[in-house]
Amino acid sequence: MQVFITGGSGQTGPAVVAELRAAGHTVTALARSDASARALEALGATPVRGSLEDLDVLAEAAAAADGVIHMAYGGDFADPEPMMRRDVDAITALGTALVGTDKPLVITSGTLVMQVGREGTEDHEPDRNGLAPFRIAGEDACFSFADRGVRASVVRLAPTVHGPDDHGFVPMLIGIARKTGISAYIGDGGNRWPAVHRSDAAVLFRLALENGRPGSIYHAVAETVPFNAIAETIGRGLNLPTASLSAEVAAAHFASPFMAMIYGADVPASGTLTKQRLGWTPAGVALLEDLEDGDYLDGR
Repeated sequence: MQVFITGGSGQTGPAVVAELRAAGHTVTALARSDASARALEALGATPVRGSLEDLDVLAEAAAAADGVIHMAYGGDFADPEPMMRRDVDAITALGTALVGTDKPLVITSGTLVMQVGREGTEDHEPDRNGLAPFRIAGEDACFSFADRGVRASVVRLAPTVHGPDDHGFVPMLIGIARKTGISAYIGDGGNRWPAVHRSDAAVLFRLALENGRPGSIYHAVAETVPFNAIAETIGRGLNLPTASLSAEVAAAHFASPFMAMIYGADVPASGTLTKQRLGWTPAGVALLEDLEDGDYLDGR
């Protein structure tokens, strides 16, 4: 299968490209810069120069492919409207190019779209007034093609997709601990934090591409970890004290109200139905083990 991917040179994208190539697929990938193009070529992918704003480029590349994986996302989370609009426009361009072909379109979302305080499954509706409503618009755009001859599906990533050279929520937490001298959690720290190893997430994207059903949601969640256990593991590794913070002081400690809200949120998610429906079997190291033995605490 010839696969077109956006976000192939991002954090999780290279693992997905490598997984696709190892499975025998050929890959074309969107590249915004010379550096991205070189990185993609090193992975065995053919770069397609352009950005998410280049809708004609996206449509042409999608039309030439046997399937599409859309992973690119980003911008200023303090002003999510432009990110959401760009994502929807890109998905619409990709999906329109595939209408009537029965080709797969797999897009990326996150489990933080689920309702706070309840273990979210693949069959639960997302919370449109929750932590990440800006990701739901992309899901809606994707699913609008499910009854138009496109095998449109969504992979929701856990908030932590861990592995070497991670630059997501956990490294940010480590950086704050180094700066403040405290590895902190909010309240009793019992809020539940979903996680998945990057290699397992890559396998799931491939399975969704190859076998996903139209209108389906898949959760890239291998485990759920109490947040205080993450903070305690970081504290031990950095030889720093671990402390509970009240909600009133958490915003200052974590540098913003948004980050304090994320780190204090109890939004567990299950990947059980994904495992059953796609035969996904996560095999990567667990998050706490990765924190202890990986490159997270090596002084970078």
